[in-house]
Amino acid sequence: MFFTYFKAYVTRLFKLLMSDKATKFDLLGSDNTCFKQPTTLSNLPNIFTSSNKTHQQHQQHKGQATVFSLGNRQNALLDDILAPLIVPNVAQENNETFQFESLFRSVQYAIVDHCSREYLFLCDFFLVTDQSAVDLFTHVMGRSITLLLKTLEERINLNYDAISLFICICFCTKYRQLMISRGVLAIETYWENVEKMLWDRFEVVMKSHNESIRQLDVRKMTVDTRPHYVIRRYAELTSSLLVCSDLAYKKINSQLITILSRQQAEIEGLLNRLATQLKTKKERLVFQINNYDVILTVLNEKVVPESKERTSFWELQQTKIAAYVEEVLSPHFSPLIQFVNECEPLIESNHSQLLARYTVKVVQIVRTFSAEWRRSVEAINNEILHSFTNLKNAANILQLAFTQFINYYQRLDKVTSHQVFRQCQISGDLVSYQHIAETIKKYKPIF
Repeated sequence: MFFTYFKAYVTRLFKLLMSDKATKFDLLGSDNTCFKQPTTLSNLPNIFTSSNKTHQQHQQHKGQATVFSLGNRQNALLDDILAPLIVPNVAQENNETFQFESLFRSVQYAIVDHCSREYLFLCDFFLVTDQSAVDLFTHVMGRSITLLLKTLEERINLNYDAISLFICICFCTKYRQLMISRGVLAIETYWENVEKMLWDRFEVVMKSHNESIRQLDVRKMTVDTRPHYVIRRYAELTSSLLVCSDLAYKKINSQLITILSRQQAEIEGLLNRLATQLKTKKERLVFQINNYDVILTVLNEKVVPESKERTSFWELQQTKIAAYVEEVLSPHFSPLIQFVNECEPLIESNHSQLLARYTVKVVQIVRTFSAEWRRSVEAINNEILHSFTNLKNAANILQLAFTQFINYYQRLDKVTSHQVFRQCQISGDLVSYQHIAETIKKYKPIF
């Protein structure tokens, strides 16, 4: 009875799989202008048999089978694990189609429901417990379980959607916990087998994504300082997986961490390769900062707790921002910066004779600074605000740049107060720190 039921149910259920599902062409490194599978004779629409209803149904679901973004798919892990089973004939009458994980959930809930009832019935009716109960249950349900494992393996191996596969893994975890809470341990081996199928397939799909990133020919790509579409996809995919892991495990799954670490290494390599296509060091830094910002913004929006990925990309971004600040200050204040960096060690070492060689240079540096600093501050403000795609990120970098600028100027003021430079008569040309600080405050963006 159970064998016939599950065979019919699963066969009819998977006919409801939406047509706009992920394919082997939907990879992180896929061309942005040709994202879906190329049109071939095999997938051209049949103009003699297709109906308006079919076309409308396809359009209705097109784009809903998200490949890289989570959308509202995490709701299934929050609310839907005990939702009613999908009834195939009712769904067909309503022209409904479903994503893979929804069909998978319905199958697993059917197993949970029937196996729980049957196991508890067998225990009560035949007065068996422990291994005797498991053996009797296996005798009754074994053929059905074998059928389901074979069918699920076939279906899972046709799934190219990493998010879908991981949600299914999370379903298994939750249903397994539910069965334990009910005292039904008879299908532990079933869960182990299904989870292994899913993890194996998940790794295959993630490796395909990694390979697509590795094979990207950056020489054929148009690169500017804005965030790259591959990085946006990666950010969405990573955050989706982290959110699902947190919902299912209340932490980041260790096996997932290993897989994501490999992908992160590929993304960092891609960013470095793409950056080499830009002409100047400053452009390369802006490009990297903008892309790290996209990743961090998406992770923060998804309310992902502190994770290795977030911490790692934040540290990388801070390193690039520090380098960029030096690059943006250099064209305007490089003589001042060089002077400070050279004189400070001499002062610490009491090399007054060597320091005296800078008496002519310090006058020129101070007077040039006094005449040009306002224009330089204005130019730095404009450059930073126009370089970064995220205004808040730009404002943060602007603040860091001005902080570093003031730091250099305070160091200059301290160096020029040395007795060697007192006879240079530059005190009247030095701009007060308070005046500089008040001027810089005017450039603080208002959100």
